[in-house]
Amino acid sequence: MKVLVAGASGVIGRQLVPLLESAGHEVIGLARSVRGQMGATPLAVDALDRDAVVRAVDQSGPDAVVNMLTSIPERINPKRIDYDFIMTNRLRKVGTENLRYAAQRAGVAQFICQSIAFGYEPRGTALADEKAALWRDPPKPFAIVLDGVKRLEATTLSAHGTVLRFGHLYGPGTSFASDGWFFQEVQQGKMPLVGDGTATFSFVHVHDAAQAVLAALTTKQTGVFNIVDDEPAQVRDWLPALAEMMGAPEPKRVSALLAGFAVGTWGVAYMTRLRGADNTHAKNTLNWQPTYSTWRDGFATELAAAADNSDR
Repeated sequence: MKVLVAGASGVIGRQLVPLLESAGHEVIGLARSVRGQMGATPLAVDALDRDAVVRAVDQSGPDAVVNMLTSIPERINPKRIDYDFIMTNRLRKVGTENLRYAAQRAGVAQFICQSIAFGYEPRGTALADEKAALWRDPPKPFAIVLDGVKRLEATTLSAHGTVLRFGHLYGPGTSFASDGWFFQEVQQGKMPLVGDGTATFSFVHVHDAAQAVLAALTTKQTGVFNIVDDEPAQVRDWLPALAEMMGAPEPKRVSALLAGFAVGTWGVAYMTRLRGADNTHAKNTLNWQPTYSTWRDGFATELAAAADNSDR
């Protein structure tokens, strides 16, 4: 199969391209600029330029289009997440529509896009399946981000495509990598436990996220799927456990009120209100199984690899 990967140089794209090639697929890597391993046919294309996207799809003739487009800063300011996501929102809205238009115009059989699994309505303690409502009244800075997500999903589903809602990504290139800013803050004792730490995180390793894309291409299933590991966990559980794995200081506790001055309404909600996601549908329908069924194993593996590299 010939697969066009938009965002081939991104965090997931860098895992996905070699995975697809090892599975026997021909990869056309599309990104704003050509860098790194982007497949057999690397293309420098601005996804916001509809004519350029149409030409790229027409000339490459893919059987499937995979949209992994984002433009997320290395470090996000939670008080200004709406500002930090301006370009990603444009890519989710305009870029996705351009890819959908080009794919449908060229008769491409499969259209797969990435979304997020931590935008569910936080009320209730049960894990959210794909039928659960998205956050109806989120903190204002996140509302703009979630609007972009909704547009991306609506555009994808209108094309009878596949939406993969990824959980909190960790592993190479992410903020939850051994050299990422979040892990560094934990190592230095600068990442506090906000309030009661009751936000539930559903993690997924970037390699497992790439595996889910391959599974969706293989099974040709459409619809919405949560791509998360098997052990959603509250911040008050996973953050101290991570600090212990790292040999870092135990996270300090700060009140939600005090934290709000530093990180704003979204920063507090991120640490206290998120709802976890259920992966049953993806496992049963896509025949997908995360290599790291729990963040505990994945974090430990990442930290061990980093320690091994530092000893060389």
